[in-house]
Amino acid sequence: MALNFHQLHIFHTVAEKGSFSAAAQALHMTQPAVTMQVQSLEDYLGTKLLLRSTKRIELTDAGSILMPYAKRSIELIRDTDAAMSRYASGLKGRLQLGASLTIGEYILPRLLGPFNKEHSDISIRMKVMNTTQIIDHIQNHQLDFGLVEAPVTHPDLQTEPVLSDELQLIVGRRHPLAGRGEVQLQEAIGYPLVLREEGSGTRQVMEDQMILKSINPSDLQIVMELGSTGAIKSAVEAGVGMSFVSASSIKHELSLGLLETVRITDADFSREFYSIFLKSTLLPLPAVSFLNFLRGRDLNQWL
Repeated sequence: MALNFHQLHIFHTVAEKGSFSAAAQALHMTQPAVTMQVQSLEDYLGTKLLLRSTKRIELTDAGSILMPYAKRSIELIRDTDAAMSRYASGLKGRLQLGASLTIGEYILPRLLGPFNKEHSDISIRMKVMNTTQIIDHIQNHQLDFGLVEAPVTHPDLQTEPVLSDELQLIVGRRHPLAGRGEVQLQEAIGYPLVLREEGSGTRQVMEDQMILKSINPSDLQIVMELGSTGAIKSAVEAGVGMSFVSASSIKHELSLGLLETVRITDADFSREFYSIFLKSTLLPLPAVSFLNFLRGRDLNQWL
């Protein structure tokens, strides 16, 4: 195994932020994922890098030695990205990406503006579709890469987590679970559900968690399948049923009191958003610039 820049970046962020939880938030990763990457780096180097015995993370002697090298590596990658982006500006690059519905409707519109301000020479073309369609378009070279809501296992595709998210159970104001605040999964699934269509990343994540809890997805009371998050929210608001949707997609409805969230106490619906692209093809510079933008910035300022 070679020294991994991604792990160096995570280690540097933990050391700077002073805790795994703060680093996870800044990197848009789950805390267990951050811990695992730091442990992998420590295993590779054969030494402990961080002391976790106090309230604030502290560097070991080895960690103190590694820290400036990690910082220089991050700066070098950013300088390289900036230099190549300046070169690409003369080529009037075009970014062609696909995004699954939740990402394309609620996440990327808030990020593409800031990215475009820094890379005004790059024109952006985004197609919003489900994960299965994105995979087909990438394989047919109609898209440079895609951003999807569930991990993809495919022999021709490279998959990398780039953002974190969480599915939340939403109900209408007159639903029997409204006002409950929290409920166990077994009770929740006793009510009718409005879900995304088969093939969507959101549905896959929800069904995977059900299977993990020994619940057969075919036993769920699915009363309606809809092709967009917006349609699902409207159906839930109208009392058709409840649903699981991304936390990023319901901020407006929650602020207006149109919908309520109910926390599932015995299940974890946190997830990662993933970039996918062909292993056999080098990504064009505009795509590399955008992925580096997602990896290297605190995106909370826009989300």
